[in-house]
Amino acid sequence: MGNGSVERGSTSSFRRVALGAAFAVLLAVTLLPAPEGLPVAGQRMLGILAFAVVVWMTEAVSYPVSAGLILTLTAFLLGTAPPAGGPAKALGTAGGLGLALTGFGNTAWALVAGALFLAAAMTKTGLDRRIALVVLSRMGARTNHVLIGVILVGFVLSFLVPSTTARVACLVPIVTGIVAAFGVPLKSRFAGMMMIAVAQADSLWNVGIKTAAAQNMVAVTFIREQLGVEVTWLRWFVAAAPFSAIMSVALYFVLMRLMPPETEEIAGGKEAVARSLAELGPTTGAEKRLLAVSVVLLLFWTTEGVLHPFDTSTTTLAAVTVLLLPGVGVMSWSDAQERIPWGTLALFGVGIGLGSALLSTKAAPWLARIVVSRLGLESASALAILAVLAAFLVVIHLGFASATALAAAMIPIVISILQGVKTPGLNLVGMTMVLQYVVSFGMVLPVNAPQNMIAYGTGAFEARDFVRTGIPLTILAYLLVLALGATYWRWLGLV
Repeated sequence: MGNGSVERGSTSSFRRVALGAAFAVLLAVTLLPAPEGLPVAGQRMLGILAFAVVVWMTEAVSYPVSAGLILTLTAFLLGTAPPAGGPAKALGTAGGLGLALTGFGNTAWALVAGALFLAAAMTKTGLDRRIALVVLSRMGARTNHVLIGVILVGFVLSFLVPSTTARVACLVPIVTGIVAAFGVPLKSRFAGMMMIAVAQADSLWNVGIKTAAAQNMVAVTFIREQLGVEVTWLRWFVAAAPFSAIMSVALYFVLMRLMPPETEEIAGGKEAVARSLAELGPTTGAEKRLLAVSVVLLLFWTTEGVLHPFDTSTTTLAAVTVLLLPGVGVMSWSDAQERIPWGTLALFGVGIGLGSALLSTKAAPWLARIVVSRLGLESASALAILAVLAAFLVVIHLGFASATALAAAMIPIVISILQGVKTPGLNLVGMTMVLQYVVSFGMVLPVNAPQNMIAYGTGAFEARDFVRTGIPLTILAYLLVLALGATYWRWLGLV
């Protein structure tokens, strides 16, 4: 009891210090003499960006509270600054707040909201659990086959459950139950390997599938707004799925090598999964309706721009509306409301607004010019640019607990950097897509992603186990990015 109080007290003290440091950084940036070529509004937005990065990296406050702070700071600091390139008068707090809220009127925000409702429908009906158990029931009782099954479930659910946290939250109790049914200790290498696989497989397929994670929507939004190109679901999948597939194989071998299970086969394993599946009973009408809607929606996603003109956000919201209708739907508003992580939606909307404000105040282009000149990227080759920026994103992600926050802070700047180089034939859209893949590389520390923390919370593995397997995975992923950048993505015209 005493130790817990001390720990809570030290955490609270750290957060107060971190929040104070964030405000100190904000003041330092905004009160410095204005650099040449940077408007006052742009300088203030860079201060807000620095504040946001410190708060997000230290988790000085929760993400929903950070969203409120960023909204407030943007309203007051931009509201009292002259607009970039405009007349010498203030925007006013209403104008500043309006700019900060632009993310909530974005179609990508609507898509993320719809995706969270779909995830809520999956957990409400239990369809995600049934799909996972059906896949695992086909894998047998050999420990390496169970590992393959867990990775395969992560792949399958990425198509149907567009929320990483929801997918992992579904799989963790299933894997825990399997470990218990097998009679294996939760602290065994087998259990630890399975839990790490749950988190890492979902992170890997966040890359391969556009709708699998909110951070992808951040990149898609800025690609559309800054570069005028709509990245379809199929275009993203064709480009990114090979990376995720190759890394899924690498995940299997890394885990089998570094955390080999104590035994090759567990007696009664297949029966244990069959019992769990039998406990669910026959497939319900709600599950069948949800599966039908999900399959139809997936068809609309994959054929966007090919067989029809309907965008991903609109078709997703249409599917959610059907799922909420009485009689044909699978849940009520109150059912969904209690399962939606509203803080994620708040962070996403504010993150998009932050990026838009960085662009409209000329802060992102100014910062990009500094980066390009200091790193000598102006006339570097496409592969060299990819290597430098990907390495930067991998390193900075070590301090972030949210890929959505990282994408919101960095993707507008990345696009501005790419716009500032003079490399002939550089595909700005393709390079941004590839660098967004790297944003999902939260594979080193448990605190690098919510899904990691869910798996870590089971106690099946130590933080050092995650790091020991995460470092080689991240190195392999980085090298694969460079390899695909020199071959497959180059052939596709992305790099």
